[in-house]
Amino acid sequence: MDLRKLKTLIDLVSESNVSELEITEAEGKVRIVKSPPLAPQPVAAPAAVAALAPVIPVAPAAPSSSAEVPAPVQPALAAPKGVVLKSPMVGTFYRAASPGAKPFVEVGQAVKVGEAVCIVEAMKILNEIEAEHAGTVTQILAENGQAVEYGQPLFVLE
Repeated sequence: MDLRKLKTLIDLVSESNVSELEITEAEGKVRIVKSPPLAPQPVAAPAAVAALAPVIPVAPAAPSSSAEVPAPVQPALAAPKGVVLKSPMVGTFYRAASPGAKPFVEVGQAVKVGEAVCIVEAMKILNEIEAEHAGTVTQILAENGQAVEYGQPLFVLE
């Protein structure tokens, strides 16, 4: 397929409502996919600072004493209760199939095994992520349009 014909096809897809075009000819196969425009996302506020244990002044120990001051105990971060659905790949997390569409799942919604819960876009390919376990969504841990890493928790199911 010559370069002029390919450029014409790209221009046609970009100017039309077509989101994907695939053409197979004797000399080869061409697939053109138009990605949806991304809406600007608000910047997330920094996480709240953990509360510090109160500092208790201690009098200096006598030279003959070997008194030790115990280290303050910091509260451990609570692990989410239930099953955590993690990202199977690096990409961009989307809660809905397209901008303005209804999200796949909401907090409090029951999901079945194999039901689509989100999309992770990787290398311009939209990958539907399915629930590996049945349950009720108790938390959504990623923001729409946020970059996610492999193994990053996305949802908590109970």
